[in-house]
Amino acid sequence: MAPSDVEIVDPVAPEERITVTVLLRRRSSIPDQLIEGPDTLSRAELADRHGADPADVEAVRVAMSGAGLTVVGTDLPSRRVTVAGTAEALMRTFGAELQIVRDASGFQHRARSGELRIPAALDGIVIAVLGLDNRPQAEARFRASQPEAARSFRPDALGRVYRFPANTDGTGQTIAIVELGGGFRQSELDTYFGGLGIPAPQVLAVGVDGGQNLPSGDAGSADGEVLLDIEVAGALAPGARQVVYFAPNTDRGFVDAVTTAVHADPTPAAVSISWGAPEDKWTAQARRAFDAALADAAALGVTVTAAAGDRGSADGEGGGGLHTDFPASSPHLLACGGTKLAVADGGTVASETVWNGGERGGATGGGVSVAFGLPAYQRNAGVDKRRKTGKPGRGVPDVAAVADPATGYEVLVDGEQLVFGGTSAVAPLWAALVARLTQALGRPLGLLNTALYDGAQPGRTQPGFRDVTEGDNDISGKHGPYPARAGWDACTGLGVPDGEALLAALRKPGKE
Repeated sequence: MAPSDVEIVDPVAPEERITVTVLLRRRSSIPDQLIEGPDTLSRAELADRHGADPADVEAVRVAMSGAGLTVVGTDLPSRRVTVAGTAEALMRTFGAELQIVRDASGFQHRARSGELRIPAALDGIVIAVLGLDNRPQAEARFRASQPEAARSFRPDALGRVYRFPANTDGTGQTIAIVELGGGFRQSELDTYFGGLGIPAPQVLAVGVDGGQNLPSGDAGSADGEVLLDIEVAGALAPGARQVVYFAPNTDRGFVDAVTTAVHADPTPAAVSISWGAPEDKWTAQARRAFDAALADAAALGVTVTAAAGDRGSADGEGGGGLHTDFPASSPHLLACGGTKLAVADGGTVASETVWNGGERGGATGGGVSVAFGLPAYQRNAGVDKRRKTGKPGRGVPDVAAVADPATGYEVLVDGEQLVFGGTSAVAPLWAALVARLTQALGRPLGLLNTALYDGAQPGRTQPGFRDVTEGDNDISGKHGPYPARAGWDACTGLGVPDGEALLAALRKPGKE
């Protein structure tokens, strides 16, 4: 549906050409034990058992052709059919009205109004149609430091703080990174990693839905997100190959980028996502499509890490309500919260508290999802109930690491030496740790949450973590409903990693 805070400019021109992604149902549901357990599928196995049925694809082709639309691409494993045609034909087929609107920033885009209608012949076959609306879907979750930054860190130094496993560097693994704008220059990466004394990782840019690696030269633009992600992941797992997927900042672009990354060959060890938006800024069908791609990731053995947000327990929404960020609120990924870190001269941790810099400085996202129920792995972890209904929901985040820009990451962006923070930095940090754990274990980790929460109880620190028990994420300063506490909490999840201890825990019988 069209957002309420926009100005209608014009109807969409009937002859405008639009391309959409049509997501189809699975042949059969992926069993929970496959998503949650250690076993994985190859892409061919996923396609044969849980991909799209060729008969369904043919039904879509026939229906689209009859409506004056053209199928321009199909992918059975990810159940996507790409359809192109005029705005008039798409509106007639799917029952939606398209208008050009202007948002508060002055940006113009297409917006859909009216309920989406699926042709009768495709009822039950099509579960989402993405791309009719092309509003900006998400924001990057990074923040520049203020001049009074207390202490910054080279990303590789954090590998020592968090005891990333010795004798690993991610060699043989792939880290996929999803970006919805901006770009990088290889020459800048060479300069940055050369300054760290680390060989520059192999970094490949891949365009999705017309997206491209297009650095703007403005460090405050999406370039900042792109370079932060690459440099953090590369400093902490320099042996891992990185593939950066650039897509338009729309629901279709975001879902297609993640899906393409998850289904890539070779299968990545981890996918890092540093973009998001409050759950209610997504349509229900877009959330379902995205979550289905994340379920594919789990079945394929891919661990997806996502930033939990930088605007506290309200996620930047007004009115004093509580909101979690999506995709971090999906139960099929590892949601990453943020801390403020102080390290003594000898490199030991002096303190680590919940990141909360107030309205000006930002705070870690976290809370209880209203879109997703409580997953099995969190059942005994002491996750809070939803405040309005008292019902259980998915708790966010799962894990954490330093995110306060006042104790942030030293990066090079468009020629500027800067300090960035935000949970945007935590997602690639955890992706790098996953790559190194995967290297050490010799097996994919998939939905790592299942192992991390194994045996979790309220008030108890899980193996492989250092608990964070001070602070809260109420950005208003009123010390709201989610204080840090022993065990899981809605600020830093299970805590920050102790990589060596986590590797030992994952090697125990029953975790293999």
